[in-house]
Amino acid sequence: MELRTPQEIKIMAEGGRRLGAVLQRLRSEVRPGVTTLSLDRVARKIITEGGDTPAFLNYRPEGARRAYPYTLCASVNDVVVHGQPSNYVLRDGDIVKLDLGLKHEGFYLDAAITAAVGKVPAEDKKLMAVTEESLYAGIKEAKPGNTLGDIGYAIERVVRKHKFSIAEGLTGHGIGRALHEDPTVFNFGDRGTGVKLVSGMVIAIEPMVTVGAGAIVQLKDESYGTMDRSHAAHFEHTVAITDAGPLILTRV
Repeated sequence: MELRTPQEIKIMAEGGRRLGAVLQRLRSEVRPGVTTLSLDRVARKIITEGGDTPAFLNYRPEGARRAYPYTLCASVNDVVVHGQPSNYVLRDGDIVKLDLGLKHEGFYLDAAITAAVGKVPAEDKKLMAVTEESLYAGIKEAKPGNTLGDIGYAIERVVRKHKFSIAEGLTGHGIGRALHEDPTVFNFGDRGTGVKLVSGMVIAIEPMVTVGAGAIVQLKDESYGTMDRSHAAHFEHTVAITDAGPLILTRV
């Protein structure tokens, strides 16, 4: 992977600030009666009016049958990731994963949050809290001299402690002038293993966690859901590895 210069990281930090602001706005829009398609329209409007480009719109990842037709990925309840916005009306008790990216001055940023719709069950509240906790545990390990295995170990340790499961086969990634770059950032691992982290690396760390067993299945719209239909949560930040420690570029 190509290392980023301090100036490039500064540009990415501004893009990340913008992306974080969009996700903050989307979180405020989430309520019973709102469609996920309306959230997509809000995201696209804010990103384009700010002079940036939606990262996911018309993006065709390797292996996909067609380009993605929306700005936002909105995944409800047992859908883990890549859910397509639709006329589905959010209901009290739903949880919705909002995964969003943008391109700012030639660089990509990627982040995700999980939002509660109205009053959600205690188990889902815990799921969301644990997933976010695992993200920050992984970020804490994102410093020069550590490895990707250290990040995965920290994430997995939090998830297993609370008796939840890592969604199988779904990972984070490097990011920069392309949306998805090397290396693959796993949500599990062993300390001291894998790619060594050096200053200038930028990665998207994104634990995806399920209440059930963790096995996933690809759905007709190319999204991924849990095989046992248990609920899932997803949180993500784009993080720069710096000599001063991990720098979160997409704070929400």
